Amino acid sequence: MLESKARSASGVVDCIFLIQEHGLDTRLSYTCQPFRIDLISIIVTSYVLRGLKPSISRQPTLEPSRVSQLKFRIADCGLRTWDGAVIRAILSTIEIALLSVLILATRCANYEDVFVAGNVYFVDADCYARMTRVRMCHANPGLIVRHHSFENYPEGTTPHTTAPFDYLILGLSLLLKPFTAHTLDLAGAFVSPLLALLGGWFLWWWSRRMKFRYRWVALALYAISPILVHGTELGRPDHQSLAILLVTIAICAEWSSQCDGPRAIEVNRPYLRTSRLWSIVSGIAWGLAIWNSAYESLVLFLIVTVVSVLEERQALLARSRRAGWLCFLLIIAMAVLIERRIPSLSIFHANAIFKNWASTIGELAHVSPANVIWLRWCGYFLLLTPVLIWVRVRYRRDGAPGGGALSIYVLLVATYFLTIWQARWGYFFALIFALALPALLEPIKSRAAVWIAFVLSIFPILRDWDERLWPNEMQLAWRMEQRNEAVQIRDLAVNLQSTETRPFLAPWWLSPSIAYWSGQPGVAGSSHESLSGIEDSARFFLCEDSQKAREILKKREAAWVLAYDTERVAQNSAAVLKEPLPPHPLCRVLDRTPGQAPPFLVFAAQNATCKLYRVAIGR
Repeated sequence: MLESKARSASGVVDCIFLIQEHGLDTRLSYTCQPFRIDLISIIVTSYVLRGLKPSISRQPTLEPSRVSQLKFRIADCGLRTWDGAVIRAILSTIEIALLSVLILATRCANYEDVFVAGNVYFVDADCYARMTRVRMCHANPGLIVRHHSFENYPEGTTPHTTAPFDYLILGLSLLLKPFTAHTLDLAGAFVSPLLALLGGWFLWWWSRRMKFRYRWVALALYAISPILVHGTELGRPDHQSLAILLVTIAICAEWSSQCDGPRAIEVNRPYLRTSRLWSIVSGIAWGLAIWNSAYESLVLFLIVTVVSVLEERQALLARSRRAGWLCFLLIIAMAVLIERRIPSLSIFHANAIFKNWASTIGELAHVSPANVIWLRWCGYFLLLTPVLIWVRVRYRRDGAPGGGALSIYVLLVATYFLTIWQARWGYFFALIFALALPALLEPIKSRAAVWIAFVLSIFPILRDWDERLWPNEMQLAWRMEQRNEAVQIRDLAVNLQSTETRPFLAPWWLSPSIAYWSGQPGVAGSSHESLSGIEDSARFFLCEDSQKAREILKKREAAWVLAYDTERVAQNSAAVLKEPLPPHPLCRVLDRTPGQAPPFLVFAAQNATCKLYRVAIGR
């Protein structure tokens, strides 16, 4: 009876009435306003303090010594108490702060290579090509870059890169405008770490919503995996960082929309509403990801779609999925209307030159299954993944956290084999591995065992970070050499600046950076669309016949030639052409004996890294 009275009065109550009703002495000093409280604790506590048991008597007698202990004051001061919600909010803030610090610390660990002598230097050639596009958009707001005239001159290229990432960098530069004059360079440097940070925040929220027992395993791996860090590191404004974020959102949304099962969703209205929202998020994310890069994102989307159809035939066109499909199709239609071109698929029907050139590109190389790089990317848990997948699929229980993850496991296996084919898929393999790991570990009940095993499993990852943060003398010397070379090439490229178009010929991996710094187009480039220019530059540097070299320069309308280290240029050119290295290639003459250069190449400038020649051929 006492409990029922207290519960019936919970909420906004008159505390004076209940205190008097249950026998508390009216001599108690109190100030009471109506407020929300659980009165059971007050009444029970009062009896304990009085040393009495609940009885039928309405007028118990109190000893004078007890009365002083019962004096209390109740007031609603408008202050929020330290209840469970406040504590959870504080813990969440601490978690987000720790995750943010870890993500930014790993992504910005290479700051010494990016910020050199007061300038910003990007980490690879493709980044300079991207930033050249952003500069064009900055000079002509609203421009959609559909043709690259700054590479493979004079033909140019039809690039595979698209507008979303261009204008994302440009938008970030506008936010930085009040703080610096080098807005474009700084925006390009910081865009990928910021995208990684957004991805980390989303994963924190999503994994908490999914109630994964070991969600911090995924968050930690996302933050420290070297391959994921490389894809989103400081000074790397490449479309891969945006693709990683969008694919992360798309896969998580797809997972959430399927975790209750299509049939249960269709008959349960609350589930239907939630599933429809996740379907919309998934459709938008997949559409933007394919617009950003119609290669990795498109392949992953097709795999997820096929698995969903095979698992539940009606799921593809279910009522909960229609809004998502509509959003997806609208974004794809918008992309086609804005870009007005079909992405190049030359990577799938490449010629011999492409195969030779691809063998010199790290992200296009094959990754052997026995390569220890797998453990440096994902840790020792990767070795147990086949067993964990088998256990999870074989003994799956409906309703458990991580349900509906079959497509994630299929994606994990598919990206593993794709990474063996091309290393560039390693970004998505590591990402999907991190997403799948909490669900794979869910059957293990011992938290201590899992966390001890996880800490031991990341030793290869920690060893990789140890080498990065504390390099040996040889690695440190190589990094210093790379920084000095970048500074000197930039100084020499400034000499090419002109209001007139005066193209240059240089090694293909240096051409995008020189084009960005000089504002002049290059004969070669760093993309597979520039293969003809790459081939001509390689033949020029290996040429022993000065007449053939002259014809290449005339054909390409080159006004400048930049000579670089003989050994690197000769070896790379021979690998691209798959020809033996000649005894006296032109690149050696230009680099070591400028006085013996052909008469149509006039020595113009030099520094410790490279030499610059002016082409004296009638254009």
